[in-house]
Amino acid sequence: MVSFEQEIKAFLSSRKLVYKDGSSSFKRLDFSVKLDENWTFHFDAKEKRQKINLFNWKITAEQEPHTFIIDDLAARKILAFGPYAGMVVRDNLLGGYYFYSILDLFLMPKTRVNRPIEKNTKAMKGKWIIDLRSGTKCSNMDEVLQLIRNYITKREDLFLNILDCYGNYHGENIGERGEVRRAEHWDTDVKETR
Repeated sequence: MVSFEQEIKAFLSSRKLVYKDGSSSFKRLDFSVKLDENWTFHFDAKEKRQKINLFNWKITAEQEPHTFIIDDLAARKILAFGPYAGMVVRDNLLGGYYFYSILDLFLMPKTRVNRPIEKNTKAMKGKWIIDLRSGTKCSNMDEVLQLIRNYITKREDLFLNILDCYGNYHGENIGERGEVRRAEHWDTDVKETR
């Protein structure tokens, strides 16, 4: 199977999209794609290439097919390129691609852990244990590209206008709490804080 990075390069070239390959850099995201004269989207490309050890990561057999692990540092790097940034994961075991906008990465449920590592001295490396189903599953890279374009198109609503909790993430149940806020509450807030 060709690597995901090679697949992406071939895909972007076939769609005649201008892109920068940052996959050899530890400071940049894997790809920066010029969508048009105004918008560039940056993303990391990840692959699930093998099953995850249940004991080492304290997950169940039922969770494993949908579990993916990313570096905390990699996630923070995506944040540094926001708001037009994200991650695409190719699942080599079950098939499909999962798209995560920066909003998804920020808002979705996750478990953060430190993994012991040994180089010259013992240290820790931050990891995120995520459920792939919190991303949007696609059957091919054309669908991923369309999701990226939709994300850019909806940017104002996503970042400035939607008031309710954004996202519908696997395993999360968003309830309703607090008293009903009425117009007079907002008037009071504005008077007292401005």
